[in-house]
Amino acid sequence: MGGPSWPDLQCLVRRKPAAASSTGFAEAADGGGGQRLAKTLTVPHLTAIGVGSTIGAGIYVLVGTVAREHTGPGLTVSFLIAGVAAALSALCYAELSCRFPSAGSAYHYSYICIGESVAWLIGWALVLEYTIGSSSVARGISPNLALFFGGQDKLPFFLAQVHVKGLDTPVDPCAAILVLIVTALLCLGIKESSFVEGIITTANIIVMLFVICAGGWLGFRNGWAGYKGPDGYFPNGFGGVLSGSATLFFAFIGFDTVASTAEEVKNPQHDLPMGMGLTLSLCCFLYMMVSAVVVGLAPYHAIDPDTPISSVFAQYGMQWAEYVVSSGAVLALIASLIGGILPQPRIIMAMARDGLVPPLFSVVNRQTQVPILSTILTGTCAAILAFFMDVSQLAGMVSVGTLLAFTMVAISVLVVRYAPPYEMPMEVALAGTPESLTSDSSHSEQDEQNLEDPFGNAPSASEIDSKVRRQKAIRSIVFICLGAFIFVSAVSFSFLPFYVQMTACTIGGLLLLSSSVVLLCIGQDKSSLGPTGGFMCPLVPLLPICCIIVNGYLLMNLGSHTWIRVSIWMAAGALIYFFYGLKHSSLAGMAYHRISPL
Repeated sequence: MGGPSWPDLQCLVRRKPAAASSTGFAEAADGGGGQRLAKTLTVPHLTAIGVGSTIGAGIYVLVGTVAREHTGPGLTVSFLIAGVAAALSALCYAELSCRFPSAGSAYHYSYICIGESVAWLIGWALVLEYTIGSSSVARGISPNLALFFGGQDKLPFFLAQVHVKGLDTPVDPCAAILVLIVTALLCLGIKESSFVEGIITTANIIVMLFVICAGGWLGFRNGWAGYKGPDGYFPNGFGGVLSGSATLFFAFIGFDTVASTAEEVKNPQHDLPMGMGLTLSLCCFLYMMVSAVVVGLAPYHAIDPDTPISSVFAQYGMQWAEYVVSSGAVLALIASLIGGILPQPRIIMAMARDGLVPPLFSVVNRQTQVPILSTILTGTCAAILAFFMDVSQLAGMVSVGTLLAFTMVAISVLVVRYAPPYEMPMEVALAGTPESLTSDSSHSEQDEQNLEDPFGNAPSASEIDSKVRRQKAIRSIVFICLGAFIFVSAVSFSFLPFYVQMTACTIGGLLLLSSSVVLLCIGQDKSSLGPTGGFMCPLVPLLPICCIIVNGYLLMNLGSHTWIRVSIWMAAGALIYFFYGLKHSSLAGMAYHRISPL
């Protein structure tokens, strides 16, 4: 009576079975009708969605800012390093999306591999990420449209930002209107919205190819003046290249949108890895080529940080190129807006299927085969936020949700390879009934034995060895996470005394190294190496561990104000979970019986 016992707290780490998550639970959440999302997406659709979500207007600004402040002419190398770092997470996403092809992305994977409470927080963080990200993108469109009307003062009233007395931030009707239009488009169906996304993304790629081809022609004609500066290729050393890569890493975020559409893919085991791979490869190629042209046409210190591409072309008398570049920026923003709103209703739908939010949000429209209510809710919230608030100060919160999701996906790969869940939830009698009283009185050592073997037979030597191996694997994964946290904290907190940093780095490094060696020695679970029907992440456990370290380092360097805001949002989410989700979860009232792996 003095507090919750350990069995009561176990509900925080209960995990849903992978098979039930994509079949029975979804149908039950939809009122038994079994209405599912439309399976219409193929590799071209996924590539269009991924590239459109990834290539935002940032590329039209980042090349100038990062080149001036960090990399100089070595900007192309920074893009390559950032692309490789993003590929670590993409490979982890690719395996899990093949294993568990259902809506929800990182939330869904965390629920299966780690536990309910962690999955809720990841889903809650992703809701914040996509809402703020979409609103921020929408507010960036009207300033880019100003060029075509002759300036901000000449924009039509429904496109211009308007200052309202009593509000510190100007309202933006253009942003709100565009968000609502995109929301209506997404309600029509995934095939229609992906088709529109493909057209816009293709037009944006054509603009980038124009920059590459026209810039390359100017460079070969005039001798690539940017590469002939006195400071060399790396004016700030390789450290400047690495710091630039940390900034450019966020230019590759967007491939996770592909994973959120897993349930709507015709052949997820083949198409999802291909879609993510093509997305990252195409984006990395375009980024590197554009950056190579821009820093080669003009000295890096002479590039305008606000309009780097337009200013470089203007130096060669091509002022008209500004209109082409601005068109590309507008197209990129619109494509990014579609890609930002698309995953959010599917995550909320997955949470509603699991009972963590009200079930009405899991209803799928029978005509369009999309979760219309969830789409309208998320689109309306994003439109209101875009209309009233300048969300640029909240942009760091977007990064927290993304990096937390990337980290949990990497941990989930380790779990599914070394300690996959063998528990199967089974319904038990409701508390207070005679059946539950009988069950409670007999739940003692015999039940514990039955969890190991429901037939009451003594476990064999191989089963005991498997259990010991599994416990070692779980402990090693926990120590890997702890070691990564200690290591990146010591590296990131430069205000600490040197001996404290070195001690913490040594402890964290030893934990990482020893736990990795243990995992390599005990080997992966045999059932996880069987035929999965899809992509398998290479170099496990080394690749997921590197992914955890990279994402942890980026998380640690987001700033204290960002973490304070995120903590408030997470605290609100925890309250909702404890007062609603914990009791209404589809796994509430379930007892777990361990099954033997095949």
